[in-house]
Amino acid sequence: MTRRLGARELELEGAARSAPRPARPFAGGDALAMLVRRGLRPRLAPRDLPFPSQIDEPHADRIAERLGHYASRLLLRGAILAEGPFLPSAATRYVSAAQARDIAQELGHLGLLESAGQGRYRLCWPARNFGGTLEWWVGRELRQRLGFDVATGVRSGARGVGGDLDVVAAAEGKLVYVELKSSPPKHVAQAEVAAFFRRVRALRPHVTVFAVDTALRLSDKILPMMASEMRDPRPPRRLSRDNWELGPHLYAVNARQDLIDNLRLAIADGLLSLAPPAP
Repeated sequence: MTRRLGARELELEGAARSAPRPARPFAGGDALAMLVRRGLRPRLAPRDLPFPSQIDEPHADRIAERLGHYASRLLLRGAILAEGPFLPSAATRYVSAAQARDIAQELGHLGLLESAGQGRYRLCWPARNFGGTLEWWVGRELRQRLGFDVATGVRSGARGVGGDLDVVAAAEGKLVYVELKSSPPKHVAQAEVAAFFRRVRALRPHVTVFAVDTALRLSDKILPMMASEMRDPRPPRRLSRDNWELGPHLYAVNARQDLIDNLRLAIADGLLSLAPPAP
C-alpha cells in the first residue's frame, strides 16, 4: 500500500517545482477569445480559396458581391469540382449555357478563372472544395453587414470533437456559430449532422445556425435528421419560407431568396430571444 504524503512533504514538493511558463498574450479577436474562455484551444485552419488569401479590399468587395449571386456560387462550385479545364455549361445544370458563359467571364475578370481554350476555363488558384470560399464569403458578410468579430475555419481543439467550426462570430457578448453546407440536402449525411451537434455541445454558443447553401427544401431531410440528434426535439417553428427554429436558439436556413438575409433573420430571432422581456 502506497504511503500518503504528509502536509509538510506536499508543501515541499510544491515549492520544489519549476515556475510555470509565462502565458502568451492572446492575439485573436473576440470570437476566438470566447472559445478560449470556454476552455478550448482554437486555431485557424489553412485557407482553401480559389484566389489569394491576401487581396485588397476593393477586390474582395467585388468577389463578395459576385458570390452574393446564387448562380455564381453554383458555377464556381462546379469549377472547383471539375479539377481541370471545364465548359461553363457543364459546371452546373441549373443555369442556361449563355448565363454560365457570362458568369465565367465575370469570374475571369475577377481573377478567379482563366481561359483554357475552346470555350473552356480553369481556376487560376485551385481549391480542394467550395466550403472554404463559402466560409470566407459568409464570414465577410457578417462582419461587414452586422459588425460581428468573425473567425472562419476554426479548429476548436475540443477533445473527441472532429471537424472545423465554419464560422464563429461575436457581438454584444454573445457567440454565434454557423455551420455551412455547400452540398444539396441529399448529400448531407446523418454522420455530419451528428458531428455538428457534438461541436455545438462542446462550444455552447448563444445562437446556432445550420445553413445549407441550396434553394431546395430543408423540411424533407435536414430537419428530420437534426431532430433525431436533439435531446428534446419539438415541432419546428417557421420563421419565413424554409427558415426554421428547431429549439431554443437553434436554427436551420437555406439559400432560397438570399442566404445572408436568411442568416440575418435567424441571428436576429436568436438574439432577441436572449434579450430581457419588453417593458
